[in-house]
Amino acid sequence: MFKRSLFLGTVLAGMAVLATALPASKAAAQVTLRNVMHSDLKIIDPIWTTAYIQRNYGYMVYDTLFAMDEKFEVKPQMVDKHEVSADKLTYTFTLRDGLLWHDDQPVTAEDCIASIKRWGARDSMGQKLLSVVKEFQAVDAKTFKLILKEPYGLVLQSLGKPSSNVPFMMPKRVAETDPMTQISESIGSGPFMFKRDEWKPGDKAVFVKFAKYKPRAEPPSALSGGKVVKVDRVEWLAIPDHQTAANALIAGEIDYMEQPTHDLLPVLKAEKEIGIIDWNPLGNQYTFRFNTLHKPFDNEKVRQAVYYAFNQEDFLKAVVGDAAYYKLCKSMFPCGTPLESMKGTEGILESNFAKAKALLKEANYDGTPVLLMHSTDLSVLTNLAPVAADLMRKAGFTVDMQSMDWQTLVARRSKKEPPAQGGWNAFLTSWVAADILNPVMVGFLNASCEKAMFGWPCDPEIEKLRDAFAKETDPAKQKAIAEQVQARAIQYGTHIHLGQWYQPAAIRKQVVSGFLTAPAPVFWNVTKK
Repeated sequence: MFKRSLFLGTVLAGMAVLATALPASKAAAQVTLRNVMHSDLKIIDPIWTTAYIQRNYGYMVYDTLFAMDEKFEVKPQMVDKHEVSADKLTYTFTLRDGLLWHDDQPVTAEDCIASIKRWGARDSMGQKLLSVVKEFQAVDAKTFKLILKEPYGLVLQSLGKPSSNVPFMMPKRVAETDPMTQISESIGSGPFMFKRDEWKPGDKAVFVKFAKYKPRAEPPSALSGGKVVKVDRVEWLAIPDHQTAANALIAGEIDYMEQPTHDLLPVLKAEKEIGIIDWNPLGNQYTFRFNTLHKPFDNEKVRQAVYYAFNQEDFLKAVVGDAAYYKLCKSMFPCGTPLESMKGTEGILESNFAKAKALLKEANYDGTPVLLMHSTDLSVLTNLAPVAADLMRKAGFTVDMQSMDWQTLVARRSKKEPPAQGGWNAFLTSWVAADILNPVMVGFLNASCEKAMFGWPCDPEIEKLRDAFAKETDPAKQKAIAEQVQARAIQYGTHIHLGQWYQPAAIRKQVVSGFLTAPAPVFWNVTKK
C-alpha cells in the first residue's frame, strides 16, 4: 500500500505553510488537487526539450497566442484580433487587454516576438515558419506584425501548435536566453503560478491559481477558450511505482493518475469510486529514432535493415498488452487522421530477418555496436528497448543496451558526441497524435542537418517536400506531398513508427470532474468537491 505516513507528512507540512501564510478561514478553504503524472518534473524549460512532462508544465504556467480546439481548429488565445494583408505577407496581431506576467508586469508585443524567435529556433514547425519570416515589427505595446518573404500557409497553425514544442509566450528577458541553454525562471502569464520554493524533484511540484489571470469569455475547448481555474492548488506527486499510485487513488489520497499501466486498468475499473477517462482519443505513436551522425546508422542501408527487422505487434504486446488499447498502423501520420497513408510501407515492419541481414551485408556492417538507450522509469516506454534489442540481434546487429531513467535519456539524446564519448545511436519514445499530423509538424521529419532534432538527419529532398507542403493550400495536393514525404523518409531512414496506442487516465469520479479532452492533460476547468 501507499506509504500513508510519508504522504500525510508531506500534506501536513504543506498545510502548515498555508496556515502561516493565510488567515485561518482562507487556509481552511484551500482546495488542492493531488495528482500523479507520468514522470517527475526535473526541467522547467518547455522549449529546451520535447519531453511531455515539460509540455504539461508549460500549459500550467504559460499561455499561447493561438490554441487548437476539439475540432483541431486554431483559435485566438492571448490574441484579441488579427488581420492578414491582401498579399498574404503581413500578419498583424493585437493582444487581449489585461494580460499580466506572474510578476504583475504587462505582457507586451516585444515579449511575444522574442518568444516566437526562441521557440522557432528549437521547434521543427517553428524553424519552417522563421525561414520565411522577413521581419517582426512591434507597432505598440499590444500590437506586432509578422512580415513574410513569401506567402506561407501554416502561420496560425504554427503559432497554435498544440504539443511539443509549444510556442509558449515568455517575458522578453527570459525569451532572449540562448535557445540551446535552459531557462531558470518560471514566470509565465498562464492560469497557474509555479511554486519554486516548494519544488522538490523526486517528491513534488506545486502550482497555485494565478488570481490575476484573465480567461477568455468563451467556453473551453481542448487547449482553447476560457481557462477558468476552479481549484486553489495543484500538486504533482512523484510516486514512481504504479501499484502504489493506484492504491493511493483507490484510498482517496490522490485525485488523478495520468498514466495507469494497462494491466491496472481492470483493477481500477472495478472500483466504484474510480472513473476511467480518455483525454486523448487520437492516441499516440511509438517511435524508434536513429542517430545518423555516427556508425552504424550513418549508413542508409543499415537504417533500412532495422525497418525490415522490426514488427509493430511485438512492441505493442510487450508494453500495452491489451489489444483494446493499441492498433497496428504503419503510417507516419496517425491512422484516423486526414493524411493517413501506407505509401512506402510495403514489406517493412514484418520481421523479415533474411532481408535485414542481406542489407547489412550490402552495407558492409562490421559489427559496430548500436548503443541503444533504454528508459526504465516510464511504464509506457520501459519494455520497448528490450524488444528492439532482441529483434536487432536476430537481424545480425550487435546491440549495447544501456539503461537509465527518462530524464537522463532526455539530457543525453541532445549530445552529438560519439557513443564512446557519452553519445548514443538510438532510443525509443512516443508521440501524441496531435504532434504528428502533418510533415511540417512532425519533429522527426525535420531533415535540416545540424538544425534538425536530436538524431540530426540530413536530406535536402525531404526538406524540399516539407517546404512544398507548407506553401500548398489545396488539401488534395497536400496529401499527395505528404505521401511523398513519408516514402522518402522511410527510404532515407529518419525514424520508425511502431504502432498506435491509447492511454486513459484514472480519477476519483465522485470527487473531481471537468477534465477536458485535449492533446495534453490540463487542469483548468477541473473542480473538486
